[in-house]
Amino acid sequence: MQLLPKRVKYRKVQKGKNRGIATRGSRLTFGEFGLKALDNGLIRANHMEASRVVVARKLHGAGKLWIKIFPCKPITKKPAETRMGKGKGDLDHWAAPVHRGKILFEMGGVPEELAKQIFRLVAFKLPVRTKFITRESQGH
Repeated sequence: MQLLPKRVKYRKVQKGKNRGIATRGSRLTFGEFGLKALDNGLIRANHMEASRVVVARKLHGAGKLWIKIFPCKPITKKPAETRMGKGKGDLDHWAAPVHRGKILFEMGGVPEELAKQIFRLVAFKLPVRTKFITRESQGH
């Protein structure tokens, strides 16, 4: 299942800059454990899906996962061996822009050791450095 918006106002967007620190979405809201981004970057929809599959396999129906990011940015790509010019390329994939400090995933209803182990596997699937956090560690 591929994550992407139902409708968008514009099919293609400019690249833009991805700088700064997340202020919104930087605290745990639903679960007891979370995975926090330590870098700015773009997380593709297929990275998010791979992460979700890893969690689903390990949880065996216990606990709950919340995905706190959504791929809302269309990324375009020009075909290989194409000359410069001739306009912007076709839509290739969708990505979620992420600032450092943003909580990417939250988990609840499982022991801390299991959550830590699962989020370690999830971290391998992501293109940004991450950190495991708990409600206690963020000072609630």
